[in-house]
Amino acid sequence: MSRPGNNKIIKGKQSDQPGEGLVQAFSASGPDVWVTTADYKQPGVVISAVGARCGKTFIADGEWTAIANTHVLLPGKEVDARWLWYRTNDESFWIKAGAAQPFVKVKDTLQQLCKFPPLAEQRRIVGILDEAFEGLATGKANAEQNLQNARALFESHLQAVFTQRGDGWVERTLGEEIDLLAGFAFKSAQYTNRDQDVRLLRGDNIIQGCLRWDDVKKWPANDVDAYESYQLREGDIVLAMDRPWVKAGLKHATITADDLPCLLVQRTARLRGSAKLNNRFLMYLIGSAAFTRHILGVQTGIGVPHISGQQIKDFEFALPPMAEQRRIADNLEALREETQRLESLYQRKLAALDELKKSLLHRAFSGQL
Repeated sequence: MSRPGNNKIIKGKQSDQPGEGLVQAFSASGPDVWVTTADYKQPGVVISAVGARCGKTFIADGEWTAIANTHVLLPGKEVDARWLWYRTNDESFWIKAGAAQPFVKVKDTLQQLCKFPPLAEQRRIVGILDEAFEGLATGKANAEQNLQNARALFESHLQAVFTQRGDGWVERTLGEEIDLLAGFAFKSAQYTNRDQDVRLLRGDNIIQGCLRWDDVKKWPANDVDAYESYQLREGDIVLAMDRPWVKAGLKHATITADDLPCLLVQRTARLRGSAKLNNRFLMYLIGSAAFTRHILGVQTGIGVPHISGQQIKDFEFALPPMAEQRRIADNLEALREETQRLESLYQRKLAALDELKKSLLHRAFSGQL
């Protein structure tokens, strides 16, 4: 039996926390709301029917309700609820429509032929999948924790560097030790998309520690010489000045040979260290928690927070001797490379676990278990 979720219950008007007299309810995002009335008191499967996660299903048991933008499947006596959930929790199983707002065509999907093994065989399959997926969940949790640990190790070491002091360290401001240039206001009417033209580095192209060029604007190559001072070079450090910090971290990066040639656009800043400030050390300094705290403390604006060149220059820090800067940068780079190697390893493990899960489900529903 199938039926739509209760469209009278809207997610935003319900509690997002459990409480006395409340029962679990399922929205299109999953079991994330609690309501006063239970529409069901039996096992079932809830389909996310609308939105980015449409086609994902959730197992429901006990007293529960499905709200707007969902659909409910109630298994008959000869269908195991968990088997039904495993069978339907596959986005490719569902027929969909809609581009801007995708949705599941539940009726059309359920009219497709689907083989149901005997109840005893369903339960045997569920037992195998439950045991296998419990192991996969443990493996995935371990890999994710290891991934977090690798990142935390680097961050911990990075922050420790900039809280220490040693012989010869002196208190300075960035303004005393960098050449800072804010980008030029290139006119958007002259932007191009031609391969032969020069990329424009905007704040949107700067993410955490690197650049992304998937949404790049360009400037005519025959007009580049007029903007020589805004041409970036390898080793330059760039920082977004509009919305400089997002949840993922500070938007800063080092220019590499692969990024060149490119021109610096307004509301981005280019930083170069003085003769007393190593650029590699400067990059790690900009990535430190102390600099982020400074930026968050001085940025202005609500809709689009922003910083000025002077606010960047006002940052105070301890400057070690040049030899010590190089030693610190070398150590941090070696640790970063090892961290990136571990991240790549754990990401591959996570991808392999996901593929194994898909393989198990395919075997389960093609009679190979």
